[in-house]
Amino acid sequence: MNKKTILILMIISLSTTIIIGCLDSNFKSREKAIPDNAIKVTPEIDQFPPQLHSNEYNEPTPLYGSVNTAGAEDSPFIPCCKEDELYFFFTPDVNVPVEKQLIDGVTGIYVSKKVNGEWIDVKRIILQDPWKVSIDGCTYIHDNIIWFCSTRQGYTGVHWFTAEYKNGKWSDWQNADFEKELEVGELHFTKNFTEIFYHSSREGGKGGTDIWFTKNVNGTWIKPLNIEIVNSEENEGYPYLSTDGNELWFTKQYLGTPAIFRSKKIENEWQKPELIISQFAGEPTLDDIGNIYFVHHFYEDGKMIEADIYVAYRK
Repeated sequence: MNKKTILILMIISLSTTIIIGCLDSNFKSREKAIPDNAIKVTPEIDQFPPQLHSNEYNEPTPLYGSVNTAGAEDSPFIPCCKEDELYFFFTPDVNVPVEKQLIDGVTGIYVSKKVNGEWIDVKRIILQDPWKVSIDGCTYIHDNIIWFCSTRQGYTGVHWFTAEYKNGKWSDWQNADFEKELEVGELHFTKNFTEIFYHSSREGGKGGTDIWFTKNVNGTWIKPLNIEIVNSEENEGYPYLSTDGNELWFTKQYLGTPAIFRSKKIENEWQKPELIISQFAGEPTLDDIGNIYFVHHFYEDGKMIEADIYVAYRK
């Protein structure tokens, strides 16, 4: 190998190290990516605060701790039996188009730990080689496996992936697409991984996106069934199934904005859904004692300006 080749390889190696180092630095800091002119919306100045419609819960409040910023925190998820872990999606500026979020180094999935009742220690979940680009979301976690959807280098469009948590980090990410005809959107598995509740705009629905159900029989996901009683001509989506499998939580439109609904299963039949929280509230997830965590989007003059994670504590 001549000196010129060695020099070129040294330059390439140094450049790669710098790039990876910069990306890794971005992975660890959300705050630096938030625009300087971003305004942190508080309940006192929120023009459209979430409205509670159930006497089972206390009034919704922003999550206390380090999760919420002047950027957009979205899509919360608390894994079964891990009420001290909260996963969520973050992007620093809702006005930035997706193609730029893809390369900003910070948009993606994060996790916060609850310590002494406060959500702190926010870290990004790395689900891609640092020199590649991706946007990851749609989080579902059970035990040490994460399911997530992703737009990433080497793929066209959005695909499902899995990764495994071992030795203190997520690794072994791999494609996990379902059969194309299922048209699986954001999902929630039952605990034994034999059933999926998900939203989709597939044919046969009532309109927009509907909540669908499919079951794995002998290794094959059977033809999905539309859960007709919870669906309408409006969009229904982002299903969440309670640990005991008897409550189906989801998001649908109410008076023109997203709202949180719940359907209960009685004698193996889903019941007519009830409104729980309205006005720019969606994507519910519950902890083991039934507190509701959800995303609240802030709007001004018909335009979304940021988003936070809220909680309604069970009484």
